[in-house]
Amino acid sequence: MADIKEDVEVKSVLISGKGLIDLAERPEPEHQDGKVIVRPQFIGICGSDLHYLADGQVGMSVVREPIVPGHEISAVTDEDVEVDGKVIPAGTPVALHPSTWGEKQPGIEDKPEIWPNGRYLGSAQYLPHEQGGMTEKMAVRPDQLIVLPEGVSLKAAALAEPLGVGLHAINLAGGVRGKKVLVSGAGPIGLLAAGAALTEGAASVAVSDVLDHPLSVAKKLGATKTFNVAQETLPDNEYDLILECSGAAPAISASFKAAAPGATIIQVGMMVNRDASLNISAINGKEITYIGSFRFFQEIRDAVEVLAKNPNLEEVITQVFPVDDYREAFATAADASKSAKVLIAM
Repeated sequence: MADIKEDVEVKSVLISGKGLIDLAERPEPEHQDGKVIVRPQFIGICGSDLHYLADGQVGMSVVREPIVPGHEISAVTDEDVEVDGKVIPAGTPVALHPSTWGEKQPGIEDKPEIWPNGRYLGSAQYLPHEQGGMTEKMAVRPDQLIVLPEGVSLKAAALAEPLGVGLHAINLAGGVRGKKVLVSGAGPIGLLAAGAALTEGAASVAVSDVLDHPLSVAKKLGATKTFNVAQETLPDNEYDLILECSGAAPAISASFKAAAPGATIIQVGMMVNRDASLNISAINGKEITYIGSFRFFQEIRDAVEVLAKNPNLEEVITQVFPVDDYREAFATAADASKSAKVLIAM
């Protein structure tokens, strides 16, 4: 962990428990153990950040000490630093890879995202908590820095992390080129997964949700078709690939009906850890492949290139709030009828 300068303070958003959020001054970090200082610029508010505030926990990750939220981070370097054998100067715009890999396991050496005991920026899974990016300065490893390609703004780069989640799911499916794709659930990850599928050559991309606002964003991204499944039913036996991004039992059951014979369904949306009623009977007769997906490995690095290829992905950003308006930012992000991806600008 980085040392801190006791006499210099930086502004940070802090969640201390259920319903407890403040803007506080914290000691400025110093780099040590090979870490470097960056200045976060834009930070996306994720569903996990909202749960830490609303519930004081995300699953088994309970807030036990004040935590700086945020793992969807763009930043600028605060000093010259060597990245991938090349020295980049202070002020270089970057995205941050939020992962620290856990313990390598036999048989899954190529899947560090599921190695045990990994850490993630802005996570309360372990003590001390892994502090996140809603702060004016933070210390990270040089290998976490992803230099932005030409044409990708710091604002857009805050999308790299959730876009990487969608790209990981697409990679698990063997790609999307020429496929009829359905994205089930039009939250920010679903919207970015849809945008990624369009960018990467899908034949068509349909998007389903229970709210009109996120579906309107999907149309701006170029979705071929949208379905408000609170009012209409998905077609049966239609889609070669379904990216299930809602984690909701009714949507999962509907996905198995909508899947074409021989289709693949990637479970991207996180499901609540409890028994639930699902109808996946079609998995046999249609020989459906059903695969779980968790975060990403290096797809966040691919994500900045996808952002360069498709600037329209920035449509997923619906609001940007200055950090002083953090309470309004979190309230807005919690209302999916009015927002998609909400950013905080430091």
